[in-house]
Amino acid sequence: MSLSNAIINITNLRLRTFIGFNPDEMEKQQDVVINIEIQYPANQAFADDNIEKTLNYKTITKEIIKHVEEGRFLLLEKLVSDVLEICTHHPWTVYAKVTIDKPHALRFADSVSLSLEWKKDR
Repeated sequence: MSLSNAIINITNLRLRTFIGFNPDEMEKQQDVVINIEIQYPANQAFADDNIEKTLNYKTITKEIIKHVEEGRFLLLEKLVSDVLEICTHHPWTVYAKVTIDKPHALRFADSVSLSLEWKKDR
């Protein structure tokens, strides 16, 4: 049986980090909201029900949390790029997309967000 890629969605991961280049942003952590999509072929995981044959989203999420909470970022672009890179470390990953929102970044907007995506060359 041929199956399409499994799609893992990590939705609204809320973390705090230093993000921005204004003096007050560099002194006080801010909230960020992270949304991630990772795709990988999961035929073996479906067939065997074996954790060794799947992409472990908990491991990826822990690495992201550590990187974001311990980091300092001037630009949202750098933060999104770093998180996307973590998502693509696993050799089975064939596609990943990361969107990070910075709530209250603009006075009259709920948030500002930036997205980046990556696709494995076949």
